[in-house]
Amino acid sequence: MLCVVGLTEQRRRRGLDTSRFRQMAASGREKQNLRWSSAVSDSPSFTEAVNQASEQILANLDGQHPDLAVVFISSHHAPSYFTAPEVLAEALGAKVMIGCSAAGVIGGGQEVERRPGIAISAAVLPGVDIKPFHLNQDELPSPDAAPREWHSLLGIQPEDCPAIMLLPDPYTLRSDHLLAGLDFAYPEAVKIGGLASGGGRPGTNALFVDEKSVRSGAVGVAFNGDLVVETIVAQGCRPIGEPHLVTESEINVISKLGDQTPLEVLRELFDAAETRDKRLIRRSLQIGIIMDRLAQDHSEGEFLIRNVLGADDEDGTLAVGEVVQEGQVVQFFVRDAQAADEDLRMILEEYIDNLDDGDVPASALLFSCLGRGQYLYGTPDHDTTMFTDMVADIPIAGFFSNGEIGPIGDQTFLHGYSASFALFKQPSKLKS
Repeated sequence: MLCVVGLTEQRRRRGLDTSRFRQMAASGREKQNLRWSSAVSDSPSFTEAVNQASEQILANLDGQHPDLAVVFISSHHAPSYFTAPEVLAEALGAKVMIGCSAAGVIGGGQEVERRPGIAISAAVLPGVDIKPFHLNQDELPSPDAAPREWHSLLGIQPEDCPAIMLLPDPYTLRSDHLLAGLDFAYPEAVKIGGLASGGGRPGTNALFVDEKSVRSGAVGVAFNGDLVVETIVAQGCRPIGEPHLVTESEINVISKLGDQTPLEVLRELFDAAETRDKRLIRRSLQIGIIMDRLAQDHSEGEFLIRNVLGADDEDGTLAVGEVVQEGQVVQFFVRDAQAADEDLRMILEEYIDNLDDGDVPASALLFSCLGRGQYLYGTPDHDTTMFTDMVADIPIAGFFSNGEIGPIGDQTFLHGYSASFALFKQPSKLKS
């Protein structure tokens, strides 16, 4: 599985000919039995929106009922959350359906924000087993539980689970607990997804799984069979300064970077920065932590981006939003629209640079932070347009989430301000 994250300012745009990759996409689709479609409707009528999107989906699938439908419904349709599974089942006839509420939805090449929206991604998946599940917080095994307790809970063995998609509710389930447990029990499985959005307190978001609409926990699907799920995680930041070795820390407080305090490093960084970067350091400073201690090239490591929570002027220490241990490497980052644009562009360039001819995804799901979209860029459809222009014109759907799930190295984390892509391929056809 390919995971591309944490690219640095040393990587420059390489002027790639993206038309070649769009040609590859068309060639790849011809080889595949996978059929995938996405659609979106911004009708204010829930029934009409479902019918519009479903009709487009079924037309693209030549009338075949999908094996899987992934559905995102904006909070404008909250009064219809309870009946949504029944209406969707009648319109689509999908064998498995999961989804959640959303502050904004993505589908059919559009990012629908600040207005009603329903987005659907649906697929005919021959040779793929799809197992849906719903978990509540009180069902999760304890942090020190053996992997078999997780296997029993999900009813899935590790060898039958190469990929898991998750849609948790942020108010009623500890996603960090869930992700740590799944990483422990299914270490080889790719985990990707996003936290339900649209509601502002417990009980106001909705999760959908087959015929059920629930208001707590997490829903998801486990994939097995003739399918590859790859991930791309763009964290929307740009590095500044140089990487530093943590030489003294306690839990989430860093006391020493090399032989300096973090504040001494920051003051030197600020004094040397250009005017624009000085403004960004003041208002959007982040820290990146290389999670793989064995990484040889610190400039190209896979950084996990976390907030800088505060500093102590007296002792020069820095509190950050993650546990940091001595021996790890960190680097400061800044975030704004330009940084997010550059970060995503570089990561997509890295992704297509590693593609072989014909080795293009059949479809993608995009889990994007609420802080991206028009709020960040000032214009709509930024991330989906960049993906389509650079990688391939394939069906894309997704939503704006309360947090994005994706891997950094061999661990899965909950991110903020990121764009996390799940990319779907059919390996048997790519090998033929």
